[in-house]
Amino acid sequence: MAPKPGWFDKPGNLRLFLRAFYMVLGGLLVADLFVLKHPHFPWEHAPDFSAAYGFISCVVLVLVARGLRRIVKRREDYYDS
Repeated sequence: MAPKPGWFDKPGNLRLFLRAFYMVLGGLLVADLFVLKHPHFPWEHAPDFSAAYGFISCVVLVLVARGLRRIVKRREDYYDS
């Protein structure tokens, strides 16, 4: 018996969800312009600095993890011997 398709399995629902998701993200970026901040450094005055900093940090984490994988990776049968 095949499993019942989920809500996200329908392309129309997924498209609707992504549009709503991007609208919320855009709204948060706009709302960030009106929030009073107390920055410690001059570059933190830039609009949406926190969003850009978070995105760049995430990308750097992924790249570092990819490099670390090459160092830590073991053969598939490493524990069998």
